[in-house]
Amino acid sequence: QVQVMESGGGLVQPGGSLRLSCAASGSAFRNYAMGWYRQAPGKQRDLVALITMGLRTMYADDVKGRFTISRDNAKHTVYLQMYSLKPEDTAIYYCNAVFTGNKYWGQGTQVTVSS
Repeated sequence: QVQVMESGGGLVQPGGSLRLSCAASGSAFRNYAMGWYRQAPGKQRDLVALITMGLRTMYADDVKGRFTISRDNAKHTVYLQMYSLKPEDTAIYYCNAVFTGNKYWGQGTQVTVSS
């Protein structure tokens, strides 16, 4: 069982920045594919960004150029650096670890972009 825990959410003004962290358990962390998803009220959970074990990354179109996903295998942690935040980025952000065909989710962290 892989445990996943997000942190770093909060309230930020439009145009501001925030960095989310996601720690995952397990000695095989470097073999996990890791992703960030978000879910706004009344909407489905959508992929924001992901990073593979080979460090390939992909982003949703609406965050390209503003968000960066990275990982530190030594710390078993994945980061989501978010810049130029917009009110429409407001959502609960969830971290996801994929390993041997299984998906593991964290509890989520709230990001609110508002003046």
